[in-house]
Amino acid sequence: MKAIQLTETLYDYLIDVSLRETDVQRRLRAYTSTLERARMQIAPEQGQFMQWLVRLAGARRIVEVGTFTGYSALAMALALPPDGRLIACDIDPVHTATAQQYWQEAGVADRIELRLGPALDTLDGLITEFGRNKIDLAFIDADKTAHLFYYERLLEMLRPGGVILIDNTLWGGSVADPAAHDADTLAIRGLNLLLRDDDRIDLAHLPVGDGLALALKR
Repeated sequence: MKAIQLTETLYDYLIDVSLRETDVQRRLRAYTSTLERARMQIAPEQGQFMQWLVRLAGARRIVEVGTFTGYSALAMALALPPDGRLIACDIDPVHTATAQQYWQEAGVADRIELRLGPALDTLDGLITEFGRNKIDLAFIDADKTAHLFYYERLLEMLRPGGVILIDNTLWGGSVADPAAHDADTLAIRGLNLLLRDDDRIDLAHLPVGDGLALALKR
């Protein structure tokens, strides 16, 4: 049986009966929806699912690659304990300044450390800083052609039983379109095949948002 067709009416119902957002989250989402790159923001139900996973895993140390205006980091940080830490990696000082403003308003700024710069350089530095098998959860939502490289670095940093979440793995359906050969689509297809065959992880691949892969490190 295929997944149910999520019509606009049914989606609105789903949000009505399940979404639990703080006022700060709602305002951040509303603001981001006015931006030119608004499509980069994750769906609210995905943010809530990620928040749920943080609590389920008892995560205390999280790394995020790709922060934008900070909604995903905010959702996860709200689920962290007071001594938890989320390191947000991005290269954009403008949109992440907005993120920091809303993190402050939500009272979680002390749980989030923003590191600006090329993410691969940041991750290499974190491997040296933290060592291997030291983080509980990671989220990748950045430049698609580099997702494979981010995945390998984060898998090295992840503890056994930890989870890597990877966004946009269905890429608007382009991954299943044989006529699509752009660099982003090809990169996502390659990563999806690697995840399918990677015996270092247990895999769940969900039609949430634009596609969400969950890799549980063995």
